[in-house]
Amino acid sequence: MDDFERMLSGAIEKGKAEGRKSERAAAEAKMSQEELKRLHSKYRLHLSDVIEKKMEQLPNHFPGFQYETVYGDRGWGAACHRDDVGKGRRGFYSRLELTVRPLGEFNVLDITIRGTIRNKEVIQRSFYQELDEVVLERFEETVQNWILDYAQKFSAAG
Repeated sequence: MDDFERMLSGAIEKGKAEGRKSERAAAEAKMSQEELKRLHSKYRLHLSDVIEKKMEQLPNHFPGFQYETVYGDRGWGAACHRDDVGKGRRGFYSRLELTVRPLGEFNVLDITIRGTIRNKEVIQRSFYQELDEVVLERFEETVQNWILDYAQKFSAAG
């Protein structure tokens, strides 16, 4: 076997080794993606429970509001809404929706809120952290503060 033949065989073996290495890396990445999905699901379940428990208290303080559980493409969480009749038969609509968004391409835990009072959007925010850096207490505090903020704005609107 001449030098070139030995180098060619060496290059082929190196290529095969690199191929096996990249296959292992892809398998590890897939495992970590599965782990991220599991982690997101765990956080989502916890936070959607927190959201539901806090949101279902709003109708006790604001008669006419109806509570509903939110799940699906928009995320998981809760909403409260109310239809009001205004002056001159003009109707007003108020709604608060707070959800944990589905896992996306950026691997973050993301909560969003949208609040409308008398047909006017008064609150629209989101809060997120990377899944491997999540501090659940910050999310729980954010959920609580957002609901309190909406309640204060709704009360002020009379």
